[in-house]
Amino acid sequence: MKLGLAIGYSGAHLDIPVKLVQRAEELGYDSVWTAEAYGSDAVTPLAFLAAHTRRIKLGTGIMQLAARTPANAAMSAATVDAMAGGGRFIAGLGVSGPQIVEGWYGQPWGKPYWRIRDYVTIMRKIFKREAPVTHDGREIALPYTGPGSAGLAKPLKSILHMNPDLPIYLATGNEATVKLTAEIADGWLPMGFTPGAMEEYRPWLEEGFRRAGKGKSLKDFAIQASVHVEVDDDVSGALARLKPEVALYVGGMGHKTKNFHNDIMVRRGFGDAAQRIQELYLAGRKGEAIAAVPDEWVDLKSLVGPPARIQQRYRAWEDSGADSLSVRSRQPEAIEAMARAARLN
Repeated sequence: MKLGLAIGYSGAHLDIPVKLVQRAEELGYDSVWTAEAYGSDAVTPLAFLAAHTRRIKLGTGIMQLAARTPANAAMSAATVDAMAGGGRFIAGLGVSGPQIVEGWYGQPWGKPYWRIRDYVTIMRKIFKREAPVTHDGREIALPYTGPGSAGLAKPLKSILHMNPDLPIYLATGNEATVKLTAEIADGWLPMGFTPGAMEEYRPWLEEGFRRAGKGKSLKDFAIQASVHVEVDDDVSGALARLKPEVALYVGGMGHKTKNFHNDIMVRRGFGDAAQRIQELYLAGRKGEAIAAVPDEWVDLKSLVGPPARIQQRYRAWEDSGADSLSVRSRQPEAIEAMARAARLN
């Protein structure tokens, strides 16, 4: 199993952990992943890291679709890939939620399924440079001829010669979009993936491969799961430190009627807890929402404790069906412990 390092997005002050990424590269980690919400962006830090590393792959986990047109996403990905020497960039894409899409980017929520399909199709055409790009999609069209158009647009082809096979991964979690991911993407950034989850996802993935045709299968497809990792002799304390983020995402991310993180917790058998967390969080009782997060849920989706416990529990992730695992941690001991568990050296 390959390992990645997920450094996420910055808080109030930009912090790119260069030395941690360099150490991960030395240990044999395959990739480093950034993120974005409504602060630091996902692409710029990878350009910086490209200048301070030699071989580690550079992935966005994720670029939000509403933040960029597909042309701009393709340009950004291809530019950083070229700066990094070629063959290192992974364009991880995702929809985000309606609060960010409409509240931060000022874009309509629309039909995410069709937006994803249009977006990826346009990016592929841009990367390949086979012809000036045209696309008549349900959500996105090139050239644009809608309201406000000057009527002067013409199809264009990228000036920059790009990697025609630059990989695109999608962050998805429900049945329709997981099938779509298997059909049109090179890899998957699964939401809420835990050991045992492939029992639910495998039929969806296989249906997507069937739609893609040409014999596509798991052999041609990357599954990049992620897991929180923290080395600490106090297991209960480590679990407690992860609960505020769980409460934020399950309780407050998105809307009461449209929260993908809450939905996944329900599907994993923690429905009562998910409902209670959301009720408390939306009522402004954040401390109680955090306390309502079950230890069992946090432990299922993380690797915490002494190195021996982490190594023992890592085996379930090796057998989970994912071929790569992003370590969500900025703790040097965790990066080292996971390298030993995965036998990278």
